Amino acid sequence: MRRCILPVDGFFEWKAIKGQKAKQPYAIVMRNGSPFGIGGLWENWKEPTSGEWVRTFAIITTDANELVAEIHDRMPLILAPADYGRWLSDEPDPGDLMRPFPAEPMRMWPISTRVNKPENDDPTIVEPIASATSGA
Repeated sequence: MRRCILPVDGFFEWKAIKGQKAKQPYAIVMRNGSPFGIGGLWENWKEPTSGEWVRTFAIITTDANELVAEIHDRMPLILAPADYGRWLSDEPDPGDLMRPFPAEPMRMWPISTRVNKPENDDPTIVEPIASATSGA
């Protein structure tokens, strides 16, 4: 496995609501709107049936910071820009980078469950809605 950085401008997380089947989705971004990097792993592998090479990746998660902990116990591994080079280096174990990103520069808000369907791919997905739960 090789380390990679996924450039994003936000991510979604879902909060379980006691007594309800549906979970409440939230958008999570940097307060200043800047993009950020999420740590991941990638690899090429040969599909046994077709013999074609496939490139896949996985997002690394870590414990939630104080903000995201309000809705979930984990979050993507957000890397500080100063750590990008080290994450991508051949260093065998950058384990000290596997920590929650500080909550202060981040914000989150509840969004529509429309985000649950890939065909709903438009900017209104991230518009805030009234939360079904208090404290969000």
